[in-house]
Formats: sequence, structure tokens, C-alpha cells
Amino acid sequence: MSTQPIAVFDSGIGGLTVVRHLRSLLPSESLVYFGDTARVPYGSKSQRTVAAFSLDVARFLMQFEPKLMVVACNTASALAMDDLARELPIPVVGVLGPSAAAAARLARDGVIAILATEATIASGAYPAAVQAARRDARVEAIACPLFVPLAEEGRTSDDPAVRLIAEGYLSPLRGTTIDAAVLGCTHYPLLRDAIAAALGPQVAIVDSGREAALSVQQALAALGMLSAHSARGSMRCFVSDNPQRFRRLGARFLNEDVDSVEFVEPERYATPAASALPPA
Repeated sequence: MSTQPIAVFDSGIGGLTVVRHLRSLLPSESLVYFGDTARVPYGSKSQRTVAAFSLDVARFLMQFEPKLMVVACNTASALAMDDLARELPIPVVGVLGPSAAAAARLARDGVIAILATEATIASGAYPAAVQAARRDARVEAIACPLFVPLAEEGRTSDDPAVRLIAEGYLSPLRGTTIDAAVLGCTHYPLLRDAIAAALGPQVAIVDSGREAALSVQQALAALGMLSAHSARGSMRCFVSDNPQRFRRLGARFLNEDVDSVEFVEPERYATPAASALPPA
């Protein structure tokens, strides 16, 4: 079992920030990644659509016989985890639960900011997960949709436009009692310094990708499924659109070159959204 890969998926390229932590923490594990770049973003879609898309991608990845599935998308973690857990015969780890638990531990006074996409915020999943980990916690949730295109355009925290937008989103939190903030979208770590500057030095930043990678390590260790190989694991990437762009931008998200990227035709993975879930 330990020789089987870990499967990872995201609505696009942002999930590579989760893969970056997996590659660092579990270097001998082989990975297979799917970025649903033809249907990105998930963050503005309904729960039903996100769940249907997530099931499509997960079923495609199951052909590689993975030992564990990582939902490297905060929106899918918020809206599709129940469907994935019910459908898949392997463990499923999302990014939402581990980061909510980490924020609950780090928040001195239990006041936590969630920075995420509109769909993730609207789901209410993060406040529920934080409350489950710490009953006295108070959550401030802020949608920061422009962070995603800024990260994909190659903008960095040094860019004045990024700092201005971060200040615009987050200035209402300055001077409050918030002491932990969750980067609730896998794109946001690329803008971490600008986000931290807008929040102030007293706020602990929680990277959902890092926390998910730690949870994967713990889950595989508990199940006796960690790779026994000493060599660095392989990595294969599949995308539903524009593999050239994915390869070019992916190096910045992953912090290493993305060598193997394969285009997947819609008929190989996509089913009509209306038929992927039971009738409403």
C-alpha cells in the first residue's frame, strides 16, 4: 500500500501550494494532481456544482489507485467533503478542517479571521469547523476574491496594487482583537507578506496547505501507509485546459519546475453536473 500515490486535486493551479508542502514534508511520496482549469473558479459556484465537479475529478484520479485523496481546494473542502467521503473507498483529507483546528490552537483569545473566496465564506463551513475545535472562538469571515487573479497574474506582496487591495479588504480588522488568520484559499500564500502587513504583527497566519500536509502525514502514519522508499517520489499533473499556462505558472506556486503536465479531454473526466448528485 505504501507504494501507491497520493492523489491531490484543486479547481486550478492554487492547489500546488498544498503540493509544495507535501513535497517538503513527505519527499518520498509519489503524487498525482488534477487541476480543473477548464472549470475554474469553484469559488463563485453553487454547492451542488462544486460537489459535482469534485466527484468528477476524484473519480478520474481513482484510476491511479491512490492510497489517500487530498482536496487541495478550500471551496471544495467546504462544499463537497461529505459527498467525497461517501463516494470514495479511501481516506479523504481536506484543507479546511486542519487549518480551522490550527487557528483554534493558535488564537490566544479565540478571535479568528477567515480570508477566503465568496463560496467558502457563504458556506459557513469554516466558522463551524472552528467552533467544533474551540467552542469559545469568535470568527470574522472576509471574502477576498481579487487575491486569486492577482496571484495568477504573478503579482507579489511587493506590488503596490497588491498592498492597496489587501489594505482595502483587511483594514477593518486592524485594531480589533483578532490574533489568528486563516489563508482560506490556496492562492493566498503567494500574497502572504502583504496580507500579514495589512493585519499587523500580532496576528498569527495559518497556511491551510501546510496544515493539510501535516494531516496527510499523520493519517498515513496512523494507517501504516507512509512510503518506505528513500528516493524522491514522482509527480504527475493533469489539467482540463491550457497545460502550457499551468506549467508556466505552476513553477511559482510549487517552487520547482512542473515537468509532467497532461491535458485531459472533457469526455475522460466530466459528467453533467445535474447527474453527478442525487436530485435536490
